[in-house]
Amino acid sequence: MKFELKIPCIYDYANSFSEGLAVVELNGKRGFIDKSGKEVIKCVYDNAYSFSEGLAPVELSGKWGSIDKNGNEVIKRIYDTVFEFSEGMAIINESKRAYHLKHGFIDKSGNEVIKCIYDTVNLFSEGMASVKLKRKEKWGFIDKNGNEALKCIYDHAYIFSEGLAAVELNGKRGFIDKNGNEVIKCIYDDTNNFSEGLAVVERKGKYGFIDKNGKEVIKCIYDDADNFSEGLAVVERKGKYGFIDKNSNEVIKCIYDGADNFSEGLAGVEREGKYGFINKNGNEVIKCIYDTVFEFSEGLACVKIDEKYGFIAKIEE
Repeated sequence: MKFELKIPCIYDYANSFSEGLAVVELNGKRGFIDKSGKEVIKCVYDNAYSFSEGLAPVELSGKWGSIDKNGNEVIKRIYDTVFEFSEGMAIINESKRAYHLKHGFIDKSGNEVIKCIYDTVNLFSEGMASVKLKRKEKWGFIDKNGNEALKCIYDHAYIFSEGLAAVELNGKRGFIDKNGNEVIKCIYDDTNNFSEGLAVVERKGKYGFIDKNGKEVIKCIYDDADNFSEGLAVVERKGKYGFIDKNSNEVIKCIYDGADNFSEGLAGVEREGKYGFINKNGNEVIKCIYDTVFEFSEGLACVKIDEKYGFIAKIEE
């Protein structure tokens, strides 16, 4: 496989492609380009996020709404913030008084289906969203009708992933199921979400992985670790990064100054302040010459060089 600089590094900022379009910034304004580099939605917005479920949040003059891929304003710019859609719902923020934001959710018609009464929320995942109420200083979960599906009893709560959600009680983390059963006890110092059947956990400053039964299948021996992606996980030893498989074999040695998860068969890695990509054999298929790289998405990866952003693409031989 070969690679080429498909879209020149001319942008002041850019992000990964999502649903065929990518956010770019020119002269302090943001818009969207397609995979040919054509500016299909002009750079007229003060801010913008990626497309998700057919819509993208945009900001102009301090107010947010959402546009479709033709640039039509589907959700009017009346909110203090709008985020990406997930499972048909998007988080919104509204100022109830100075410096005090409240959070709720809208649907794709712009209806405020869950009122802005929460102090903090996470996106909907697997039918539920974790929320925090200030009057209780506790987290719980709501369903898409705004009903309290799991009571606000946790010190912190995260998104559901693969049927389980990380929660925190008394400074320790574990996992609950959708009935609120604590299926993995709150004994860990830190956790990530489940991914590919395993979750990162931290004990006494070291990281490993557990399965859904709470069994520590990869011992907590690493200085840092990230979720499994495409069968491999980033781990850190003595300030260097590499990759392990699910049998705890170090398949790519810890020789890099930094590393990201695998996406589309490639992972971004750092050497001496420059970034490139390796394949799953550990071969450096794109040399470490860039100032920043993002993961491959839809066949392209955003890269930064000389303070400008562009995109490299895979070329099938």
